[in-house]
Parts: sequence; structure tokens; C-alpha cells
Amino acid sequence: MTRPADPDTDDNPRCASGKARLFVEGELRAGAALTLDADQSHYLINVLRMGAGDGALLFNGRDGEWAARIAQAHKKHCVLELTARTRAQEPLPDIWLLFAPVKKARLDFIAQKATEMGAAVIQPVVTARTVVTRLKDERLQANAVEAAEQCGLVAVPEVRGAAKLGSLLERWDAIAPGRRILFCDEGTAPGGARAALERLAGDGWRGTPLAVLVGPEGGFSPEEREMLRSRSDTVALSLGPRIMRADTAAIAALAVVGLMLGDW
Repeated sequence: MTRPADPDTDDNPRCASGKARLFVEGELRAGAALTLDADQSHYLINVLRMGAGDGALLFNGRDGEWAARIAQAHKKHCVLELTARTRAQEPLPDIWLLFAPVKKARLDFIAQKATEMGAAVIQPVVTARTVVTRLKDERLQANAVEAAEQCGLVAVPEVRGAAKLGSLLERWDAIAPGRRILFCDEGTAPGGARAALERLAGDGWRGTPLAVLVGPEGGFSPEEREMLRSRSDTVALSLGPRIMRADTAAIAALAVVGLMLGDW
């Protein structure tokens, strides 16, 4: 997988611990040998200047995190031998992020930060006022992978293709049975987010799967707001009195929900 350019970190391993970490597709087990693709081999050998005998950490989203050492170091391919599992597999919080796409750099930001915040699914949603409608799913996925590598996660969120809001809601019961929608509504009076979430907690919502829905820069249309407010599985939340950019609102909403869930 091609990773996005990252001039701020290209000279350093993408992990706060200082240990190079890579997401791979293959099975991870003791004694296994894994051949990296050209991009990942280039990253270890040419960018990080690692060589035979050096260690790295690998994860695939299924088998936890594994320590490995470089057995063969070549510019275009690199073979790693797995030695021991360092962490068991850990699930992501069962929170989906549904958001209206924005321009490229800020779209990268949303994918990266939503991954850091623990979103299990990243779903672009096209609304009436969405300006950006053409997306590169592989770029979103690459940003999510890089964020998971850097932040020490052992799972990567699922990045889904863009869907129109109306169509998504029509199919909601089929694709997300029992999942409540937390609708970030600019028309809701400020200061009510905690009260709304506490009311849900009182209704036994803890443990219920959730989806956070954030609109575009211009907000949801009146028709969309009416459609969302009429749903019994949807709760409107305010993100305060200040006007936020769409990318800021998405991360703020995930932070509020994470705090109320006890994930923080």
C-alpha cells in the first residue's frame, strides 16, 4: 500500500515508542517469514536505514502485535522473521464516524485523527451541501493505516466508500441494526450535549453501538435536519456556540462521545 508523503516524520519510525511498526496483510505467527512489498521495504531500508538483524513491530488487525527482525534487507524487498507476540489483539471502540467529505488535506486529517480517536468505521457521506464528491478510498485507507502504525494501535478502522445520506439512512436497519445515530446538529441549542448523552445513558444506551454523524461546512439542509430529527434511532447533539470547520467538528464529536463512553 502506498503511504502518503509525511515530511515531518519521514526520518523517524512512525511510532511514539521509537520502534518501527508496520501494518501487514499476512498471517502473523511465531517463526513465520514475511516478505514486505516494495513500499514498505523502501521505508525500512532506505528511509529508516535499517538493515539485517534490526527489529520492527508488525500487526494485521487480527493476530495482535508481533516482534520481528529483518532477515534479508534489499532495496525492493525485505524479509522479516517473526519472533514473539508482544500484544494480544484489542478491539476498537464500536463507534462509527459518518462525515461529509472536505478538501484533500483536511480529509487526510479526518482519517488520521478519527483513527487515533478509536473510530471502528470511517464512512464518507454525501449531503445536499457537500462540495467534495470525488474521493480516493485508497488514500483514506492509507492515512488510517499510517495513523494506526504511529499511534500503537493493533487494529485499523474500516474505510468505506462514500454514500448519499438519504440512501444510507434508508438502508440503515439492514447495514447497522440497532446502531444509534448521534447527529451533530448546528440548530441544537449549545450546552446540551452532556445532557443528551446522559439521557441516553439513563435509557440503557451504554454498550449500544453508535454512529457519529457530522455535516459539511454549510451544515445540513432543512430537509435533512427534519429527516434526521424524525428518526427514533437518532439523537441531536450540539457542539457548542462556536462555528467549527467540518474536520474540527468531526474530531470534537468523537472526543465528546469517547469521554461519555468512559473510553477516556
